[in-house]
Amino acid sequence: MNKYLFIAAFVAFLVGLAHSVLGEKFIFNRLRWGHVVPSNGTGLLQGRHVRILWASWHALTVFGWCIAAVLFWLSLPLTGQNQATLIESAIVVASLVSSALVCFATRGRHLGWLGLMAIAICVWISRMN
Repeated sequence: MNKYLFIAAFVAFLVGLAHSVLGEKFIFNRLRWGHVVPSNGTGLLQGRHVRILWASWHALTVFGWCIAAVLFWLSLPLTGQNQATLIESAIVVASLVSSALVCFATRGRHLGWLGLMAIAICVWISRMN
């Protein structure tokens, strides 16, 4: 096992966890009116801006966790499995979850979810060939 890649994976996971938990505590709880997705825009940010900021905030965590999964996999001794498969799977998962976050948070109005979905579909289809 490569201990440096393992440590990097662990740190990436912790950074992602701290990012989402602290963001919820110090930023988004103040902008929430009792709903999962905050939408209390004030001053410079309108409600729709707060929703996409929330989705993007947590999408970054998802991508960080997928990087942690790849780093963890790379830290293990070779198992004979194709490493590209895990990396492609991590990209598909990160893109799909982030697409769902953006779509849900903005009620489909921010088209970024389509781009993220297209990435996931293209990578998934490439794995089938």
